[in-house]
Amino acid sequence: MPLDTAPDAPKNEEQDLDLVLERIIDVPRETLYKCWTSPELMAQWFCPKPWYVSDVRQDVRTAGNSYLVMNGPNGERMPQPGVFLEVVPNEKLVFTDAFTETWKPSAKPFMVGIVTFEDLGGGKTRYRAVARHWTAEDRDTHEKMGFHEGWGVAADQLTALAKTL
Repeated sequence: MPLDTAPDAPKNEEQDLDLVLERIIDVPRETLYKCWTSPELMAQWFCPKPWYVSDVRQDVRTAGNSYLVMNGPNGERMPQPGVFLEVVPNEKLVFTDAFTETWKPSAKPFMVGIVTFEDLGGGKTRYRAVARHWTAEDRDTHEKMGFHEGWGVAADQLTALAKTL
């Protein structure tokens, strides 16, 4: 039995702060990665409809910046500045809103996003998206905002778009 799953092992605090979406998608990981890193493609799937994304700018590299605006059906506007903490092409993206796109500390950081694309062979990918929060309160707030439903719908939209490429 691995040490971290032993019955008396201390609980992993990171897991307590994570919300996770995982799917096996019948699309090569390179295509999914492209949908995440191409502004034109990201704008087509990133928000659950009727929300939509505008003004996507990304410098997809470790220490690169990112910015997008999520727009709601009633005129809501949610700017999302951030930075990439780690980029491994076709394998992993780690990003956060803890810093603005100009590397200034955010007033209230919310999460670190960790997206992995694991090649399963045969054109299939294990897609895993983790939202790691600073506090349990932030995690609970994100879950109540509809993390599972919203990120699930976005993953469906991502899959549908990727299958057309």
